[in-house]
Amino acid sequence: MKLSIVLSAQPTSFSAIPFSEGLAENIVKISKLGYDGVELAVRQPDKIDLDWLKPFLEENNLVVPAIGTGQILSEEGLSFLNPDEEIRRKAIERIKSHVHLAKELNAHVIIGLVRGQIQKEPSADLQEQWLIEAFAECASADESVKMVIEPINRYETNVINTIESGLNFIEKVGMDNIGLLLDTFHMNIEEPSITESILLAKSRCFHFHVADSNRWYPGAGHINFQEIADTLTDINYDGFVTAEMLPLPDGDTSAVKTLEYMRKLK
Repeated sequence: MKLSIVLSAQPTSFSAIPFSEGLAENIVKISKLGYDGVELAVRQPDKIDLDWLKPFLEENNLVVPAIGTGQILSEEGLSFLNPDEEIRRKAIERIKSHVHLAKELNAHVIIGLVRGQIQKEPSADLQEQWLIEAFAECASADESVKMVIEPINRYETNVINTIESGLNFIEKVGMDNIGLLLDTFHMNIEEPSITESILLAKSRCFHFHVADSNRWYPGAGHINFQEIADTLTDINYDGFVTAEMLPLPDGDTSAVKTLEYMRKLK
């Protein structure tokens, strides 16, 4: 199992990130802990110094499996479903810049909360069309880069809450480089069976997040991660498993506990 953990490349107010202050020092720390990769949450791709970052990652034996984009909503209010056309356009252009960054790092681009919320007006059909067009344009920016949609629980968004709805949406967009990011915390809320939902996703599972039922590190709640690991093997998933969780009791402890727990799984 290839393990990574989330690190914010820039300051953020989002809480479920183990590390968020000090890019260089945290890359070194994550490497020394024994992780294989570091998932970067990035708000402004143009602020990333690739000439420094790429050799620094290599020096620390880390790769970047995916790039998170949610901060452009939480910090700047940009989304694919904003009623303001100009804001929607800014969101699309920013995600396209994430695609270009992902290309340089051989990473996936995560589309989570940045998709936005369905509003009462205009019609739900029109808003869905906005969403389909936004995904199609961003995914077309470079079809060698995989874009992953994260089904998120109903308390955080009203758009694509389940694996099934994510698969249905992907079919509507109709692009092969769009898949799903499955997250155990959200699946524990929305899916009748986490393992059955993983089996449903099959080859469309491009990336995987772990946090326990309380959004702490794996082993701190009641989710059966051994069953999940077995099911990932059943679908021949060979990608990264990334810890995206609350930094509780603190980031360092949660990172260590995750490694200790996940490495014990058969």
